[in-house]
Amino acid sequence: MDLIRRLNLAMDPRSFPPEFFQREDESNDAEFYTMPRLVVHIDDGAIDAVGKLFRRLIPEQAEVLDLMTSWRTHWPDDHPRKRIVGLGMNAAEMADNPQLTEYVLRDINADPSLPFDDESFDAVVITVSVQYLTHPLDVFSEVSRILRPGGVFVVSFSNRCFPTKAVRVWRGTNDEDHIELVASYMHHAGGLAGVRGGLSNADDSPPSDPLFAVFSYKGLETTEPETAAG
Repeated sequence: MDLIRRLNLAMDPRSFPPEFFQREDESNDAEFYTMPRLVVHIDDGAIDAVGKLFRRLIPEQAEVLDLMTSWRTHWPDDHPRKRIVGLGMNAAEMADNPQLTEYVLRDINADPSLPFDDESFDAVVITVSVQYLTHPLDVFSEVSRILRPGGVFVVSFSNRCFPTKAVRVWRGTNDEDHIELVASYMHHAGGLAGVRGGLSNADDSPPSDPLFAVFSYKGLETTEPETAAG
């Protein structure tokens, strides 16, 4: 059953105490990500769902930031884009990502600011990594800043993670809670509107890995609820 719905965005960001974003492993993230992991982190069905999501929500010839990227962006080959900039933690992984036109090495848990000018991108995506953010409201506010008016922010995730690096609030909640949590981050970031979310996998052929998505637009309210389903 498709989980798409208008989301309850009443959660006050002040209800997020600092311990929500603690992790079992609080060692330096740069050390954890030193060794390249040249693998994908979701199965083929979920990867296909990511590509369909990008194709439907992001216009052709867009300038895209793949935030918290690694070895693959999962951009559909038949969807033309102007450029895809990657920002991540491992240079070897990003250098081997064939869909990136350029990349930036940065730890946004250590410094949540994004090294880009205001209104630089038509779209920003975070794919299967949002659970590791220790300052999500700061990062999402930065995403709002660098998006152009009408630009789209797409966050997708599954039920997999590195548990020692996932934040406490993520580990202690379920899949539907995760949708609400990410939607709340967007709602309180400022400048993002039309927040929607749900299960993106096709109902008639669900893969072993579910693919959930939450998305919003810079400064635009939508009149009709668009679904996250592919």
